[in-house]
Amino acid sequence: MSIFNKVFNKLVVEGQEASAKQMANYFGTTVGTVQARISEIRTQKGIAVYANKRTDSNNRTTTFYRVGTPSRAVVAAGYRALAAS
Repeated sequence: MSIFNKVFNKLVVEGQEASAKQMANYFGTTVGTVQARISEIRTQKGIAVYANKRTDSNNRTTTFYRVGTPSRAVVAAGYRALAAS
């Protein structure tokens, strides 16, 4: 199974939330590869993948990715952007 499919299954099919580092360790690849696959899920599949930043007690910030439903305002902004181009 490709890394794309593994990331897709984790986020979309299973509905889990995870950081790129967690997925990279789990799938045996790099953080950059996972981030690139997340970008592909957003652009090629049109799925809303949200990046939520969290800061721990040691002041380290980590980005966690999850799939969600876009708000009406986000969808409207997308249509306006398409109409403008």
